[in-house]
Formats: sequence, C-alpha cells, structure tokens
Amino acid sequence: MIISIMAGGPESLWPDLTMYKEMTDLWVGVDRGVWALLEKGIVPKCGFGDFDSVSEGEYKKIEQTLDQINLFSSEKDETDLEIAFKWALGQKPSEIHVLGATGGRMDHFIGNIQLLQKESVLPYHEDIDIYIVDQQNIFTVKTAGSYEVTALKDKKYISLLPVTAEVSGITLSGFKYPLSDASLEMGSTLCISNELISESGNVSFEKGILMVIRSSD
Repeated sequence: MIISIMAGGPESLWPDLTMYKEMTDLWVGVDRGVWALLEKGIVPKCGFGDFDSVSEGEYKKIEQTLDQINLFSSEKDETDLEIAFKWALGQKPSEIHVLGATGGRMDHFIGNIQLLQKESVLPYHEDIDIYIVDQQNIFTVKTAGSYEVTALKDKKYISLLPVTAEVSGITLSGFKYPLSDASLEMGSTLCISNELISESGNVSFEKGILMVIRSSD
C-alpha cells in the first residue's frame, strides 16, 4: 500500500500530482492540505488537524465529504503533520510520500525534515520507503546498509548529508564522483551534488544515518 500525505504548504512547490494520483492507494490530508486535495478532485481517506487555516465554509464542506476527521486542539505537543505521519506509519504501508511539507514557514519545514530522523521513526525506514517531496527535491533517510539508486530524468543531482555526527564506510559506485570506504562528518559538503553515470548506481555505508536528497536545478 502507498500512502500520500498532503500538508498545507504552498501549491507553487508541489510536485506534479498526476503521478501521485495514479500510484496512491490512500490519501491523507493535513489541515489546509485537506481542502487543497478536495480542490484537486482528490477525496482523502481521512483528515488531521486543528483546521485553523480553513474558513468556516471550507470546514463544513470537509465535514460533509470526508468519512474520517481527526480534530485536534491548536495547543498540543505535536504538529498536525506529525500526528498524521505517525498514523500513516501505523498502517504499515510500503511507501509514504509527504507533499506540501516544504516552503512557507522555515520552522515547519525543518521540523518536517527532522520527522524522518526521529529515533522512533528510524526503525520504520527498514520496511517503509518514506519521502518528503516537492517540485524540486525528494528527501529520504537511510540507515546503514546497501541501496540501489536509479536515475531520475528530472532530478539528476544526488546529495548525501550525514544526520549522525559521523557516517563511515561509505562506498559509491556508478557515480560521477565515486567513493570507497569514506567517512562523512556532520557539516561536510563532500557528497553534495553528485550524479549517476548510468541508469543506476549503489550507495552503501557501514555506520550512521544519511539523508539522501534528489534534486533538479
């Protein structure tokens, strides 16, 4: 099962929804993201949030359309997206794609990216491919292991950023800038803006956590 979550970020930064409409088995809306989906003709399975970013009329339409609305106070210890994200993890899908989670307020954007790095979330990465996606970037997190990376025509740049203080034993094959048993320290820019030289390559590392970012210009 593939779950797509629409948060309330600006539409100008959304990826093309055509592919996600075709691949998604279950849509989830978060606050303003519920209304955004309805405007695009997508009825989410459920909605999460305090819905302080929609009008009274919009919320009435949401109530009339959705089977499941999870309404929360605006005063809480988790963001609306984190609540929806944790729910999605509990459904045990094969993939989660989070859209509308970049742009706008920088505190929300950084918090959304850090959701992928939470200690409680890290074990899920072994069984679930989790992505935050916008028009220009795809973010994901990988724990130690070996991973095949396939070429994406519209996102040729691949950057690896250490999430832990050090990531060691990094080997890159099939890349323009290969590596063998290298180490990355937090703050290193060594693995920013690499490219594949064929249709696929391999990233492997022995210790630590990496953020992988696929980008276009």
